[in-house]
Amino acid sequence: MSWIAAQPYYKVKRVVSSVEQKAIVEDRLMHLYQERIVTKYREFPISEVFDLSYRSIGGAGGLLYLHTLQGVYSYTVAADPQPFIEAYKELVQSSPGK
Repeated sequence: MSWIAAQPYYKVKRVVSSVEQKAIVEDRLMHLYQERIVTKYREFPISEVFDLSYRSIGGAGGLLYLHTLQGVYSYTVAADPQPFIEAYKELVQSSPGK
């Protein structure tokens, strides 16, 4: 099945050695499907996602929050994820189960 919407996000990993500290930025994608939202390491059934919200930080980018049955998960995004959030809300409104 193909995805409905995709949202880029990134994870910053800190690598510390005896000589230096490096920040490694790993670009990732979050996909919205008819029945789930999938990140690199997690999968959330749509029935267990209550809401998506966004809080900007500084000039560009911010945090995308997934409010789920298991808790709130945050993902760092470089740009406003409003199209992804709107696609999720349209999907939920058109689903007969929610």
